Amino acid sequence: MQPTSLELAAAVIFGLAVVHTFAAKGFERLAHRIPSHAGVFHLLGEVEVVFGFWAIVLMAVMATVEGPTEATTYAESRDYTEPLFVFAIMVVAGSRPILHIVKRGVHTISERLPLRAGVSTAWLALAAVPLLGSLITEPAAMTIAALMLAPVAFRSDVPEVPKYLALGALFVNVSIGGTLSAYAAPPILMVAKTWGWDTEFMLANFGWKAALAVIVNATIATLAMRKHLPERAKSGDDKMPVSVILVHVCLLAGIVLSAHHAVVFIGLLLLFLGFAQAYDRFQNPLILREALLVGFFLAGLVVLGGLQRWWLQPTIDGLDDASLFLGAIGLTAITDNAALTYLGSLSGIVGDAQYWLVAGAVAGGGLTVIANAPNPAGASLLKNGFSDETISAIGLLAGALFPTSVAALAFVML
Repeated sequence: MQPTSLELAAAVIFGLAVVHTFAAKGFERLAHRIPSHAGVFHLLGEVEVVFGFWAIVLMAVMATVEGPTEATTYAESRDYTEPLFVFAIMVVAGSRPILHIVKRGVHTISERLPLRAGVSTAWLALAAVPLLGSLITEPAAMTIAALMLAPVAFRSDVPEVPKYLALGALFVNVSIGGTLSAYAAPPILMVAKTWGWDTEFMLANFGWKAALAVIVNATIATLAMRKHLPERAKSGDDKMPVSVILVHVCLLAGIVLSAHHAVVFIGLLLLFLGFAQAYDRFQNPLILREALLVGFFLAGLVVLGGLQRWWLQPTIDGLDDASLFLGAIGLTAITDNAALTYLGSLSGIVGDAQYWLVAGAVAGGGLTVIANAPNPAGASLLKNGFSDETISAIGLLAGALFPTSVAALAFVML
């Protein structure tokens, strides 16, 4: 496939965006060293801004080379349903009533475990909540797990090494934890209809393997952090009307069920915002800023990713099963795994190759912030617990290597 000059430019810009994600922590350090330009460096140090920023650069290049009309046409041709959905689900899943019922459930279970409350809370957030993502979708699971873990495990007084291991375990577990159903994980959604994969197929071929890997990863990460976890963990507020909880649960369920219909779930989100305003005494501040930044990040990835097919698809087509699996893990680290499986569905691969492509894509979903759509949500909610309030791309990669290996071995050997 011969690339056009614009596609080559888009590949270069995409590469710069990837490099930028690894350099984000450096910009935060520059902000402290050069306070006169701290604002610019803080902006460039926001991981969630990276792909949106470089997408704007691409649009400027396209407008200059091909004209404003062509640039606008291209931008409007992209499908932004997933960024909008992640924005909506983050806001609702991160609301106080939803967190209240999850925390109460976790507290009830943790009381029956022979562990300190902080240890059991961390383990359940790393194991049970990611698996719950197969029901409530991965972005919702990531939001809930991150908000539960932030005050327990991702505190500034906890050493960086165990935090990065826990972060890597969380990202990998959410990526593979959504494979128990055919609708919750973005990379599965991209191929389920085309390849005829239903929830029964996912459970038989992916789900049980993923569940075992999730438990192993959560256990190892919790053990690594056990000395730094508190004796007690908050169980949530005691006062929360059942009617308020039911409204939130119904709206959350409605958004999940209408995940492919932006007009519907955005309408439900607006209804939620109105209800939250009317009953603000039962709300904490909504995570609108964090959700908007994550949506901006994913929208930028959609814009940049639309012009990468010329090199991604031939790469996928030219690999045998073993190479495809390992290649998918590696490619997922520098692309979104949903984009990777989508291109695979277009390439005409059949049989075992389909399994290995998807297995590699979900196993590698925790290696970088861009590897899986919910990762920016987790990064946005947990970054304040790290030095410079920024997550190092190298640190995340190192922390995710072991959980990724566990997931890969589960898909290969079981």
